[in-house]
Amino acid sequence: MANIKSRLSKNELGKIFYKLCLAVSRTKKPEKAADFLRDLLSYQEAEMIAKRLKIAEMLLSEMGYEGIRKKIKVSHGTIARVQEWLKISGDGYRWAIEETKNKNIEIKKECPVMEINAIKKRYPMYYWPEIVLEEIIKTANKKQADKLKNILDQMSKMKSKTRLYKQLKKLVKY
Repeated sequence: MANIKSRLSKNELGKIFYKLCLAVSRTKKPEKAADFLRDLLSYQEAEMIAKRLKIAEMLLSEMGYEGIRKKIKVSHGTIARVQEWLKISGDGYRWAIEETKNKNIEIKKECPVMEINAIKKRYPMYYWPEIVLEEIIKTANKKQADKLKNILDQMSKMKSKTRLYKQLKKLVKY
């Protein structure tokens, strides 16, 4: 059996990270960079990176923790980590914020990093329960739709509304 290392050495990691940086820096079009990053990052990773950039931007504009927390729904710990990175070095954050500051940046509605349907198509096995549920709701007859609405009525009485409840409500158009 082959001897497989469980971790990359710092040297290997450095080389791979440098290749990543080269690839990103050589993209001439934002769409190409988005394609690359979409393939590289999960939706949650892309969301967290975007939030960190927004936190850095807000901290640099001297917005307080509470305002940031309420606006983008992150923990005090996340804000503190970004603030610490800005204190220690933060050159990358500052450069990215300055580079995109006051620029008329047009975001396409179908931006691949943010489009959940594109992710579902790429990773259908991960989302199959949700996909199956959507299909059941779409093809439900009157009796089945009434039963789903009854279930939603029962779920609406719960104190906290789950993500599933909100999605079902939207799908059933209730």
